[in-house]
Amino acid sequence: MEIFAAIIDSQMRGNKGALATVVETRGSTPRKAGAKMFVSEDGSFEGTICGGCVEAEVYQEARGVIKSGESKIMEFRLTAKEMPEDSGLICGGVMRIFIEPIQ
Repeated sequence: MEIFAAIIDSQMRGNKGALATVVETRGSTPRKAGAKMFVSEDGSFEGTICGGCVEAEVYQEARGVIKSGESKIMEFRLTAKEMPEDSGLICGGVMRIFIEPIQ
């Protein structure tokens, strides 16, 4: 419910935003389908979709989605081959995240 309250609050203040949603997971992942994170135009955010470097990358892409108004799908392979060792996200799974503008 905090996510939706953050969206409403952001809109009431006249800010745009972006909603990132985990839409698919395969294998071991930190969060499952349905996890959400809202990023406001002012840089604030609510919720979590993964943590660590993946969440930081999604946050940056969400800022771009706010500016462009274009939705985006991102895919992350959480394996030792794909992720830095110190990321803490070497789970072995795959996550697809949909980022949509909230205007």
